[in-house]
Amino acid sequence: MSHKITYLMILQITLICTNFLYDWHSQELNTFKLVIFGLLIGFSVILIANYCKFSNDLIQVIHAVKRTLNGNLTTRIFANGTPIFNEMVFSINELIEKLEKIQVETIQTHAARKSLLSSISHDIRTPLTSIIGYLDALKDDIAASEEEKKEYLNIVSKKSNNLKQLIDEIFNMAKLDADEMPLQPDIIDFSEITRELLIEYLPEIKRSELELKINIPERKCLIMADRLSIVRIIENILKNAILYGKEGKEGKVLGIELKENDKEFELLIWDRGPGIPKTESEKVFERMYRGDQSRSSGHSGSGLGLSIAKALIEKNQGRVWVDSTPYIKTTFGIAFGKIKLTRT
Repeated sequence: MSHKITYLMILQITLICTNFLYDWHSQELNTFKLVIFGLLIGFSVILIANYCKFSNDLIQVIHAVKRTLNGNLTTRIFANGTPIFNEMVFSINELIEKLEKIQVETIQTHAARKSLLSSISHDIRTPLTSIIGYLDALKDDIAASEEEKKEYLNIVSKKSNNLKQLIDEIFNMAKLDADEMPLQPDIIDFSEITRELLIEYLPEIKRSELELKINIPERKCLIMADRLSIVRIIENILKNAILYGKEGKEGKVLGIELKENDKEFELLIWDRGPGIPKTESEKVFERMYRGDQSRSSGHSGSGLGLSIAKALIEKNQGRVWVDSTPYIKTTFGIAFGKIKLTRT
């Protein structure tokens, strides 16, 4: 097609020149015709030159797109043509930039998935090996007394429950990834649901010898969210605070505070445990993240609780953050937009 256009332009100039020579030989050439012939030839030459430049620029774009298709996503095209051509170049560059980001995210996701699978395999294999060992000991009558058998059974029961909790959280995370957890937004009293969950965890808080510091308003604090999601979010953050709060050097404390700003209700759950170094504060919501303190045998966290909480918070249009000074105060905050009921 491009060759046809070039040939037509050359034919146009040839016809103009032929007409000019004919008039010149016929002595019918005057000043007006000279001006017309000059303008026609000039316009034709300019048109051919612009078309050649456009074709060359288009070839450069095609080569750049081919390099991109071959995997070179650092390719960028320079805009030096007409406004419309430049707009096309900007759009292509934007597309290549988005593809580059997707490629980086894909690589990161692949690496995270491999790390996740490795961590899950380790966290499943370890308790299973321990459970099998204790069961073999019971089967072979290695336990010397009934009391020792009960101790073995208690250990097996505890590790089995921890394993079930891990599998449940893996299942929940998989459902979140597949977007198979439909939300049913409803008007929820944030203060009431927090108090209800806190009451459920009072026995565990008492066993952990944690001092409770509560500041929850008696009035209604209404938000729009999925109730089951809010329950899971608060439970996961509470479990985390209880797990580490009992290791506080300045006192075993668990704090619950519900406050508000102009647009949101904020629930703050804090403790005085080991906390999170500032260098790792951004990683705390990553899957299977567990700081050095949680790697000790005394911890049974799966490393998925906070990640699930963050995913659910974002699905419910909320926000989450963490602020930590180790052994002084570690606060996990969640916030949701408040609503006001209008009287009819």
